[in-house]
Amino acid sequence: MRTRPDLNGRTALVTGSATRVGRELLLSVAASGADVAVHYRTSEAAATATAEEARESGVEATTVQADVTDPDDVDAMFESVEETLGTVDILVNNVGNFDPRHWADIEWDAWRDVVESTFYGTVLCSRRALPGMRAADWGRIVNVGFADSDRGVAHPVNFPYFVAKTGVLMFTRMLAADTQDDGVTVNAVSPFAVENTVSDVSSFPRGRAASFDDVAAPMLFFLGEAAAYISGQNVAVDGGRLAER
Repeated sequence: MRTRPDLNGRTALVTGSATRVGRELLLSVAASGADVAVHYRTSEAAATATAEEARESGVEATTVQADVTDPDDVDAMFESVEETLGTVDILVNNVGNFDPRHWADIEWDAWRDVVESTFYGTVLCSRRALPGMRAADWGRIVNVGFADSDRGVAHPVNFPYFVAKTGVLMFTRMLAADTQDDGVTVNAVSPFAVENTVSDVSSFPRGRAASFDDVAAPMLFFLGEAAAYISGQNVAVDGGRLAER
């Protein structure tokens, strides 16, 4: 991994961090010295394994179960982290469900699940984290977006996901404006496709999708002191695929 910030003494919560991208982001934060909370909704065994791996970096790690679309669950999750590790200094909003079907074929409950987990979960967790961050006059919120959403690029499928991710990026800017007088920064990291994709990557820039390290690098930058005056920004991690659009 590239240069890491010094996060010793910090507590980080990464939502959806039991598996896939969230897991790799959490492990990068742990390797930078922060104590970490591994959030999951149903993947308890995977969350336990991720926490065990995080401890190999010499940090404290715990697991927390919650439905991030439920305000009571979110409150309980933060209370658990606060009791075990202390106030959440770093929040990475990674949860985002995905439905690849054409929008007209997606049942309404599935629509709601994607939008609520992706957008409402980001709002609820950020709202719960902010009082502690403001009280400490230090906090970092990084939201995981989607590269195309910041450019208004339309897709024929995954409507609820793309719409929700567009909301996440607008919320990032609005929350950054709301916290500009605090020691809190709010930014976003937006990959297009990551190395665990099932898509054909032959036409992608450099013939590959983004690696987990490619996604973690800007997140770690935003968490460090070098980015203390940077807020409301989004980094698209897409290899320049949409630079000319």
